[in-house]
Amino acid sequence: MFDLDKWQEIFASISKNRLRTFLTGFSVAWGIFMLIVLLGAGNGLGNGVKFQFSHDAVNSVWFNNGRTSIAYDGIQPGRDIKLTNQDYESIGKSVKTIEHLSPRLQLWDVNQYNYKNRYGSFSTKGCNYDMIYAEKIEVQKGRFVNELDIKECRKVCAIGQQVVDELFKTEEPVNQLININNIPFKVIGVFKDAGGPDDNRRAYIPISTSQRVFGNDNKLDQIIFTLPESDMDKSETIKDEVYKVLAQKHHFDPKDQKAVFVWNNVTEFKRIMGLINGIQLFVWIIGIGTLIAGIVGVSNIMMIVVKERTKEIGIRKALGATPFNIISLIIQESIFITALSGYIGMMLGIGVLELAQKYIPDSDFFRKPEVEFKVVMVALGVLILAGLLAGFFPARRAAKIEPIEALRAE
Repeated sequence: MFDLDKWQEIFASISKNRLRTFLTGFSVAWGIFMLIVLLGAGNGLGNGVKFQFSHDAVNSVWFNNGRTSIAYDGIQPGRDIKLTNQDYESIGKSVKTIEHLSPRLQLWDVNQYNYKNRYGSFSTKGCNYDMIYAEKIEVQKGRFVNELDIKECRKVCAIGQQVVDELFKTEEPVNQLININNIPFKVIGVFKDAGGPDDNRRAYIPISTSQRVFGNDNKLDQIIFTLPESDMDKSETIKDEVYKVLAQKHHFDPKDQKAVFVWNNVTEFKRIMGLINGIQLFVWIIGIGTLIAGIVGVSNIMMIVVKERTKEIGIRKALGATPFNIISLIIQESIFITALSGYIGMMLGIGVLELAQKYIPDSDFFRKPEVEFKVVMVALGVLILAGLLAGFFPARRAAKIEPIEALRAE
């Protein structure tokens, strides 16, 4: 039930001590403000890391050409290790836990494209169909390269959206012929890569075509595989198993980590997210510590309020006020100061994050600083509960004061 008299007393008490109330409220508002801003910054770092890994499948492992750094079986270090079609086939036969497996060949000198009288410079890569899983490719029109294209060494290509925009403008690209280094290729599909603009400035052609037409024999630049979600925790074990297959094929020490360069997205993602989670935990500790400092300030102020109003409380009790009346009055004032200050701090914190999203450009390391609504509401709820407790203990002390002792107090 709304008690107008109590609220009048609360506002009268606040107006008498404006500076003290302001400083107390400021400490509470600052605490929740810092908590929200720090959490938002921590989430911004986490979003940046997730964006970096969104370019490729998190469950992917990439093997690249390397150079031996350890002497092995009488062979001196410094020998180049070049991946081949036979390596790709051996991995597919030997390692059964792999979900998708693709070879890839980067054709560095094959970059001149033209369609009618339009020209452009784009990258060309040879692969098979499974590349769409490793690169997180979304086919928007037509199709991607398939096994029949590879078997028959077809001159076909799937092109990125940036290639379409520059060469075809508003024309339909699928089933059209484009020249790649003056060799005609039929466009079989258009794709969009989850990575940045550079990942969409490329064309994928069958791996067999890239090797036969452009004179690369059976050489590969990379072998990429993805793992089932259920086996992601075993990524290092599976990676080592594949490494041993390559070590046996190329006759190098399986402990030589430079012979073939490996990038394990699963391990790297877990490692960096572990670091981000540690930063977020530290942010929580700092934010909650700041918040607690504000609540302690509220509790101390309420104790001073009780001491200043000792005579008044004694008179109230002498006139028949119950302990509940005394306790509810002080708790009400404590909750009001805490809730109002917390709300102001919360809105300021959200406002700062909104401004940051608007004016700070997204980067690979920091994107969209934000805090979930439920986290904000839980923080505000905890703050109000803490305000209740901050007022309860001084209020309980006030309720125990005997009227005669209170009237004698100076």
